[in-house]
Amino acid sequence: MKAQTETIDNQPFEHLQVDTESGRRICARAFAARDATSVVIIAGAMGVGQQCYEKFARYLRGQGMTAITFDYFGIGASLHAPLAECDTNLTQWGREDCDAVIRQVREQYPNLPTHWVGHSVGGQLLGMVPRVNQLDRIVTVASGSGYWRRNSPPTKRIAWLLWYALAPLSVGLLGYFPGARLNIVGDLPGGVMRQWRRWCLHPDYVVGAEGDSVRAQFSEVRVPITSVAFTDDEMMSRHNVDSLHSFYHNAPVTMMRLTPADLGEQAIGHLGWFRERYRESVWRGVLLPLLT
Repeated sequence: MKAQTETIDNQPFEHLQVDTESGRRICARAFAARDATSVVIIAGAMGVGQQCYEKFARYLRGQGMTAITFDYFGIGASLHAPLAECDTNLTQWGREDCDAVIRQVREQYPNLPTHWVGHSVGGQLLGMVPRVNQLDRIVTVASGSGYWRRNSPPTKRIAWLLWYALAPLSVGLLGYFPGARLNIVGDLPGGVMRQWRRWCLHPDYVVGAEGDSVRAQFSEVRVPITSVAFTDDEMMSRHNVDSLHSFYHNAPVTMMRLTPADLGEQAIGHLGWFRERYRESVWRGVLLPLLT
């Protein structure tokens, strides 16, 4: 793990370069707390760069935890070539990228508990991470199966167009998914989008699309998991959330489903919680107690 120090708002963090076992390079950031009591790895949602989680990471550091953010290969700072030439998929994001981050954190902080906050796809990939049981605690946020027929209504209304027209046509023509131009998810490597499409078209999502070997991998996860979901999530319905967490059937799972009103908010949605406006309601009120 190579590092150099940078300062944002007079608070230093480290740029990290994490190499996977196959030689891929993942770019990460470490927000190191002095005398840290634990390490929290923040795994982002599909197409969401690690910079979006920076304020939450700095908040955790202020609470005495070292926070690690990272970009999956082909996303943000981990994109090292034209996107159309980026050869990766979701299985590799879990098996290689997430696994390498856990490996490096356990090597660098061997005496500290290691927790995982997985936003959306960051909670879906854990069943494919070889070192997942080296974690001490998992919190998934707005994370569920992406099966499109069970999506929340705002997403379900456009999902058929995405999966049967926009995704296959654009990836076929360009070699990647131009989500930024389409205002859908964000730019994604072609292999990621093709595999994600297969998952989202199957009622059992990843374990149905990938088969018995992957279903068995999910059943091997034994780390305690807490699911935090919001009733106004425009993507993940209750069924999506419950379905995903049923794949981890040998892990102790606690389900929390919150309305914005429960937290004194008018709206949170799928992509709201990591914004600083939710510092008191979501960060302090919900997530911090789960990580301490």
